Amino acid sequence: MATLTAQGHEVKVSDLYAMGFKAIPDADDFTAARKDPDRLQIDIEQEHQHETGTCPPDVATEQAKVEWCDLMIFQFPIWWFSMPAILKGWVERVMARGFAYGGGRKHAKGVFLGRKAMACCTTGTSADTYAPDGIEGDILHLLWPVNNGIFHYMGFTPLPPFTAFAPRLATEQERKECLDAYAERLRTIETTAPLFMHPREDYGPDQRLLPTVEARSGFQWNPRAGQTHAEAATGHPGIMHRNPAQDR
Repeated sequence: MATLTAQGHEVKVSDLYAMGFKAIPDADDFTAARKDPDRLQIDIEQEHQHETGTCPPDVATEQAKVEWCDLMIFQFPIWWFSMPAILKGWVERVMARGFAYGGGRKHAKGVFLGRKAMACCTTGTSADTYAPDGIEGDILHLLWPVNNGIFHYMGFTPLPPFTAFAPRLATEQERKECLDAYAERLRTIETTAPLFMHPREDYGPDQRLLPTVEARSGFQWNPRAGQTHAEAATGHPGIMHRNPAQDR
C-alpha cells in the first residue's frame, strides 16, 4: 500500500478476514422479493438484485470498490492449489451476474475492459515444487482459473502474477529482498506487459481456437493445429520471485 501511495495512487483495501466477510452465497443474500420464490438459482437472483438495486450492503460496498479501481490486486496464499475459500466466496458474491458478467459480456466483451488485475500470492513450499516439472505443477497453470477464469473473463487485463515462494523458510534478509522485489514490481506496474490472452478473433463460433492458430497462453494447446501440450507450455510469460530459501 505504501509503495502505491508513494507513486501517487489511491488505494482501497478489503481485508476479508478482518471484515468477517461472509463467503457463502445463499438464501440469506436475497431478503427482498425474489425472482423465483420457489427455487433458489444464485446467478438468476443476483442478476435480479442488480436490476432492482437490492444487493446486500456488504456486497454493494465491495462492488463499489471494484467499480472505483483501475487496478485490482488479489493478495492471497496458495491454499489447496487455489485461492482460500473466503476469497473465492468474495468472487462468487461480489462478482455477481448482472454486475460483473452476463448477457454475453465476457472476455473481449467483458464488463471491466480497460482495467488491469494482478494476483500476488505466497506458497508454503519452494519454487522448485511449482516449476513446470515440479510435484505441485506449474504455478501459472494453477493460477489460470484466476487470470483467465476471473480476471480476463470479466474484461480485466491480467498482469503476470508475483509469487513469493516459501517465505516462512526465508531469513529476514531474504524476506526483505522479496518485499523489495514486490515494491519494484508495483512501482513499474503501469509499464508491465500483460499476460498473453488470445483475442476473440482467434476463436471460432464454437469458442475453440481456430485450426490455424497455435496456442500461446502457456496453458492452452491446440491439437487441431498439430500442437502438443508440451510445445504450448514452453516459454510462457510470467514474473515470479525466486526465494533463496527454496533450496533448503
